[in-house]
Amino acid sequence: MFISSFNTLYPGEVIVTGSPEGVGLKRNPQVFMRPGDTVEVEVSQIGVLTNKIKAE
Repeated sequence: MFISSFNTLYPGEVIVTGSPEGVGLKRNPQVFMRPGDTVEVEVSQIGVLTNKIKAE
């Protein structure tokens, strides 16, 4: 399903998605993001946003 099928999207709008807390905790084996991991989000015909996880 595409969000644009039930909601009009306008330039500049941001779509934010995520996972519920504890998703990595309940996997077997447990999976968590760590410093050095890379997260990529791609929007066709627009491009790719790449972020690297960094420790504070």
